[in-house]
Amino acid sequence: MRQSLPDLLAEGAGGEAALIVPGLARLTYDELREQVAATAGRLTSLGVERGDRVAYLHPNGAEAVILFLAAATAATAAPLNPAYKMEELRFYLEDTRARLLLVPPGGVEGARAACPEGVAVIEAAFRDGEMRLAGSRAAPAPSPAPDDVALVLHTSGTTSRPKQVPIRHRNLAASAGNLIRHYGLMAEDVSLCVMPLFHVHGIVMSTLAALGSGGAEVVMPGGFNAMGFWALVREHRVTWFSAVPTIHQMLLRRSGSGRPEGARGLRFIRSSSSALSAATMQQLEETIGVPVIEAYSMTEAAHQMTANPLPPGERRPGSVGRGAGVEVGIVDDAWRQQPAGTTGEVVVRGPSVVDGYANNQEANAASFREGWFRTGDQGVLSEDGYLTLVGRLKELINRGGEKIAPREIDDVLLQHPAVAEAVAFGLPHPTWGEEVAVAVVLREPVAERELLRYCRERLADFKVPKRVFIVDEIPRTATGKVQRRGVAAALAPSA
Repeated sequence: MRQSLPDLLAEGAGGEAALIVPGLARLTYDELREQVAATAGRLTSLGVERGDRVAYLHPNGAEAVILFLAAATAATAAPLNPAYKMEELRFYLEDTRARLLLVPPGGVEGARAACPEGVAVIEAAFRDGEMRLAGSRAAPAPSPAPDDVALVLHTSGTTSRPKQVPIRHRNLAASAGNLIRHYGLMAEDVSLCVMPLFHVHGIVMSTLAALGSGGAEVVMPGGFNAMGFWALVREHRVTWFSAVPTIHQMLLRRSGSGRPEGARGLRFIRSSSSALSAATMQQLEETIGVPVIEAYSMTEAAHQMTANPLPPGERRPGSVGRGAGVEVGIVDDAWRQQPAGTTGEVVVRGPSVVDGYANNQEANAASFREGWFRTGDQGVLSEDGYLTLVGRLKELINRGGEKIAPREIDDVLLQHPAVAEAVAFGLPHPTWGEEVAVAVVLREPVAERELLRYCRERLADFKVPKRVFIVDEIPRTATGKVQRRGVAAALAPSA
């Protein structure tokens, strides 16, 4: 029974291709296992121990895969978004208490300026078929246990800074196993990974599930490029890929009315991380000619919780399918389980669901109970177990699958001397699903472009507001509370 990442990696036939980075690298399973073990040993030689956090800033590629698997083997992997600005990077390094920060060539000096005291910055690069870490030496690789924390990611909260989610080896192994079974993944499959490897979507679905399916190849370009996408699918005989609806919409716009060349080898397309409209699903199936499977996932469940089935099962547009390896329930405010057809909060439990957040008793008390995780989403289950999401209890902004905590944007703008109040919220957007907006009350006159410049210096680009509403007062409820959805409703007509 697979209980750890090394167990998953052991499934692939030695001489078969495991990872292909177009134009840069090709590793067999034997080579990948060798590089992971060697890199885990090198991390140990640098003083890393079990439980230490090893952060890294590498974009998709051989380095990101090897460093993730090696850091999870020797300690705990803490992948970070390379787009983070200095203040964001410092927060995540402090919150994870990272021991090391691994950076691409040329990135040491810039990263040091953002590092808290005690964090060592080390250059790491894959060169000439070998993963190299500056200042390290060869050493034996440790063996992780199922209960060891393999990965820490952050999930955004609405009233606080992002929460740290520790995901254990057994959680990842269970999640990957659920995905392999649900999608019938096999050695003949080829996955195209276009989701970033600092998110659970790219890590678990596009990479771990493929590597754990007995020899499937993972094709990993540096990122998503709509212009070159179908050429990659054709050249590498890709059989499936998973992405957010925004990427699917971009592909539709470039595909025109005809089936793209190379699409004939696909078995299915998967959509997750934000809602897929029924219209987009239908257009995809008509244009690409393969089933489109919508799934529902969260970091706290090590990715997938529910999904529509492959044919001959019924794919229901507008539904995120049935529980896939996890138990799904609906509860009311008093924590009473609700019958089919009743709207309430979606809760899940199962072996892929994490035990709780790190160092956050208040959030754990609110979100975890009796083995169940409270998703914060409203939904309804049909008699035959299909889940339909009907709303969000949380006020996160979901921009193309990037979950943004509005409080982060508030906090940045409130540091500007001209800003008295700031409330960020999401506005509907035809491509991204939601776009970031903010309502601001000023202490003194200031130009909108100055506020945007201030944000760009302190926030990753995807978090920077695209609309700034300068108002005399923030809309409030009758009791004086600020509700972001109410602010959005009040200002959206003028958007």
